Amino acid sequence: MNNRPVIDNNTALENIYRLNIGREQISVKDDTGMYRSWDQDNNYVYGTTIGLTTTYHSPIMYTKETPSYTAPELVYQTQRSMGNQSDKHNLTWILPVDSGFYYLLRLHFCNIIPQYTKEGDASFRIFINNQTVEQEADVFHWTQGSGYPVYKDYIVFVNDTEGRRSIQDLWLAMHPNPSHEESGDAYLNGLEVFKLSMNNSVAGPNPEPSFTTTPTVSPNPDFGFWTNKQKTPYVVIIVGIAEALVFLSFLAFIVFKRRRQAKHYSAADDRSSARCRRLSLKEVKRATDEFNDSFVIGKGGFGKVYKGCMNKATTIVAIKRLDSSSRQGFQEFRTEIEMLSKLRHVQLVSLIGYCDDEGEMILVYDYMAHGTLREHLYNTSKPPMSWKKRLDICIGVAKGLHYLHSGGKRAIIHGDVKSTNILLDENWVAKLSDFGLSKLCSEDQTKKHVSTGVKGSVGYTDPEYCWTQQLTKKSDVYSFGVVLFEVLCARPVIDAGLRDEQVNLAEWGKACHRKGTLLEIIDPKLSGEIAPGCLRKFGDVASKCLHEEGSERPAMEEVVWRLEFALQLQEDAEKVDGPKTIDKNQELSSII
Repeated sequence: MNNRPVIDNNTALENIYRLNIGREQISVKDDTGMYRSWDQDNNYVYGTTIGLTTTYHSPIMYTKETPSYTAPELVYQTQRSMGNQSDKHNLTWILPVDSGFYYLLRLHFCNIIPQYTKEGDASFRIFINNQTVEQEADVFHWTQGSGYPVYKDYIVFVNDTEGRRSIQDLWLAMHPNPSHEESGDAYLNGLEVFKLSMNNSVAGPNPEPSFTTTPTVSPNPDFGFWTNKQKTPYVVIIVGIAEALVFLSFLAFIVFKRRRQAKHYSAADDRSSARCRRLSLKEVKRATDEFNDSFVIGKGGFGKVYKGCMNKATTIVAIKRLDSSSRQGFQEFRTEIEMLSKLRHVQLVSLIGYCDDEGEMILVYDYMAHGTLREHLYNTSKPPMSWKKRLDICIGVAKGLHYLHSGGKRAIIHGDVKSTNILLDENWVAKLSDFGLSKLCSEDQTKKHVSTGVKGSVGYTDPEYCWTQQLTKKSDVYSFGVVLFEVLCARPVIDAGLRDEQVNLAEWGKACHRKGTLLEIIDPKLSGEIAPGCLRKFGDVASKCLHEEGSERPAMEEVVWRLEFALQLQEDAEKVDGPKTIDKNQELSSII
């Protein structure tokens, strides 16, 4: 790109993301007097390489180039690094943004890792939207040493690929520089993303403008990115102005939203579904060869699911079509669109689009190559999954539920957690699906439930919810506990062909855990794989999730770290003497 953006008094900026990488949220009172809040980055980290988080509480040594108002000490005292995961994949963040705009990404760095003391100790590459913007990023080369902060600015244009404004993913990634064999790490402390518009508006679609050149921003000629070789004075000044612009934009948004809520809802007019697009029935039929049964890859309560090809056969998708005889209907269809169009997380399935032409109700998702979790557990010809793979999947699902329960201004209750609603992509990453029964929690923080008629799946539904008709986050926790035993046992959650005490898997699993006889219900295909300590911890977590009283069940955040601890116990045992074979004639309590 030959044109370069000019940042001047005619430039409108809107802060889209401000993230404290690797640690907790920073409130406005803990900022540097500029009343900014810094969010956690957990919900934007992509893939299985989530890195290691580090905290260092010594004072940060600010300089004239990076003054204290740039970012508070709390940002520079924490970071996410690749650590020993550097030989696998990139450390990646995905940030949904509006297309048709330039974006300024400000990356904050400060070395706080004690073992790095000089240039070359941690040299890494930085990528934005799959293009290299730094071949050899080295914080020691940029600063005076450990504890000295620095930031780097990069500007990128996000293309409008669909011919109209849409939500596109902005990718930021890093990886150790392969030319430095001794360098095995990459890290980041903070991230800010600003939307730029050269016509004083960030509110609407914006064609790619023409810019005059400016000497304060220098381009990478190969990729069309701009980096700050010298700090531009405009950005620091405009950030303050931007805060006021954001506030006014927020007020305008509230007025607009309240007016809009008074209008009659229809799926076709739901502008909240900006992250997915409305598809014509013609497009869907073309993708499925007129709903040819040879394209069917599954069936559920909603109807048939087809494997389809879109965008001139370059994109494989899963297409769910409502059957006219289905018990589900428009309400579930609308809820699915409303929920998934507003959510983005690596552990949630992505909704690409929907179709409501000619009375049809069709949802289009990313294709999940390995199907549902249940397909790999029982009544299947597929090869059995290893114990560690099952444990990784459980941890992923737990993280997805934790995101729903804690992310955003209002928590979400999934309402139908079960093994057929857990999908697995080509890398075996677990993703929650089917949000037709999901509910928004009340904005009133004192109200912990949603009153609703009982819906769900037999064997997974929270008994307390059945008695009270009050759906809570802990209802999801109960359902997840059932899934944990399902993963361990590889049997249906309700099996009427078994003895009375064994029919219900949840009750049978709790009883076996209580008596110390979990060995009796383990999937025989896992024989010799599970370390005793891991099994004990896993059984504890599952049983706690299934407590009769919802208030006694753990929150999903606690479930995540308990399962991660179970995985650590498994890995520690394997380092010592490999997976231990458990003698089925022994009680678990005598082994631990």
